[in-house]
Amino acid sequence: MKKKIAVLLALIMTLSLTAACAEGSGGGSRNKKSGETVDLVIYSQLANSAGVQSGWGGEVFLEKFNVRVTIINEMDGTFATRMQGGFLGDIVIFGTDSGQYLEAVNAGMLLDWEKDDLLEDFGPYISEHMQLALEKNRGITGGTVYGFGHNVAGSAEDHEAHIYYPYLRWDLYEKLGKPPINTLEDYIPIMAAMRDLEPVSSIGTPTYGVSSFPDWDGDMVMMVKSTPALYGWEEFGFGLYHVATQEFEGCLEPNGWYTRSLKFYNTLFQMGLYDPDSMTQTFNDAAAKYRNGVSFWNIFTFVAETYNTTANLEAGKSIQCIPAADQMNLVDGLNVYGNNRVWGIGANSEYPELAMEIINWLCTPEGVLTNEYGPQGVTWDYDENGNTFLTDVGFKTRDDKRTIIEFNGVEMIYQEGELQHNNMTWNRDSVNPDAANGDTFNWRNWESTIRTQPVSETEASWRAWAGDVVTADEFLRNQGMVAVSLGTPFAFGEKTPELEVIWEQVAQEIRAGSWSAIYAKNDQEFDDIIANMHKNARAYGYDQCIDWIQIEAQRRRIEENKVLAMQ
Repeated sequence: MKKKIAVLLALIMTLSLTAACAEGSGGGSRNKKSGETVDLVIYSQLANSAGVQSGWGGEVFLEKFNVRVTIINEMDGTFATRMQGGFLGDIVIFGTDSGQYLEAVNAGMLLDWEKDDLLEDFGPYISEHMQLALEKNRGITGGTVYGFGHNVAGSAEDHEAHIYYPYLRWDLYEKLGKPPINTLEDYIPIMAAMRDLEPVSSIGTPTYGVSSFPDWDGDMVMMVKSTPALYGWEEFGFGLYHVATQEFEGCLEPNGWYTRSLKFYNTLFQMGLYDPDSMTQTFNDAAAKYRNGVSFWNIFTFVAETYNTTANLEAGKSIQCIPAADQMNLVDGLNVYGNNRVWGIGANSEYPELAMEIINWLCTPEGVLTNEYGPQGVTWDYDENGNTFLTDVGFKTRDDKRTIIEFNGVEMIYQEGELQHNNMTWNRDSVNPDAANGDTFNWRNWESTIRTQPVSETEASWRAWAGDVVTADEFLRNQGMVAVSLGTPFAFGEKTPELEVIWEQVAQEIRAGSWSAIYAKNDQEFDDIIANMHKNARAYGYDQCIDWIQIEAQRRRIEENKVLAMQ
């Protein structure tokens, strides 16, 4: 492969879009015939949907690489089934750089990126700009590069934009006289008062304090384990790690943060303020409810801010960051080593060069911006000075993803073309090297966005209340409410097969027990469910898992202290 193989893009065999034929994609051939469209499988443990990549996203892949992409998402048993079938996918995206990722590495199911100069010849942008992220991967896997982790940063000097805020309906909060919020539980009576003010949503359904979903549950329940992020705690195995104090706390600690979060949501449920559909609805269902004002409080920026449409802002309605007085909001430091969601290539892919070319393109500024905002020239572009901007229709897609865009002469719904693999390469708060003014990849902070976006009265009132700031990030920084998770090359070590079995049994118990506790009808039932969850989890081997996590926590502290010593 020293002599660069031309990108000819063709089929060696016709792959059906059915799962059965997708499994037949293995075989090891590294050649491509010319002229025919290639069917490429992306198995992503992060994808929220499955099927053929459609809309403008499908057209972009077809236009640039002559490929038709099929997304395989993660469901119960998907990973095991694909491992047994001998083909994970052409491009493989893991939700973490431990566990199943290392299992796939050890089973020979992922391709060595440096073998036969695959990376050098077909991933030149990655090879030139992501060396530290590649070295981190080499360290995880014992000396071989099988990929890199998501959200790579070009510099470690700053932190990402926050994804965890305490969001609350600002217009309703103003009507209530902006009562003081000293700690987490103080939000509960405020949500109850908001429901009294607005008992019915804009789509005619009852309103709630919180809507949630189970899609992203892992070792613990997503919304529950993420709520302590408002206080500097980050998920860490079966527990939480405080990024400032370096303290680890198991999720079964009687007075710990995971239990406190469970009680917070159960109290909301008992008061009729917790969306009863939460355990059965999808992420998209919950996001749609926030977009339509069904629920008042959320911790995820990318969910809550969908409420801030032009129509709502013009009507004097908005949802804004309103922190409790004792909060210390978690934010990830920019990490030159990348984070834990790994990009890889299946060992038995028929098209490893093509898979590498696609990942490489997704690492270029054009690929990053297309992945985030849509096709260049339609939703975003560079102006005459070389600075990034969203087009008018691009702004509309940020406001409403059902916006109609025109691509290649065809009108289509923007949302239906969004790239479904659901993973980043560069961190969106990293500097875009192609932007003349040093803009990052984050549209909210572009000079063009700040200069051209009008400020509604409801936004202006929040900004004044928050100390004449422009963004919530600035507000929290000014208040000293930021806890930064340092970017380091730390990654969880490999579990023994015996521990893996124990781990999954414990995880199933904690997830099931947590959801049952949220839906407890009274305090006694809540306490009984918690006690039973503790008993069963420990019977399955929870304490063995915690012993292993404590060792990993110490390894993390060592890596963090190395970074701190260099600052």
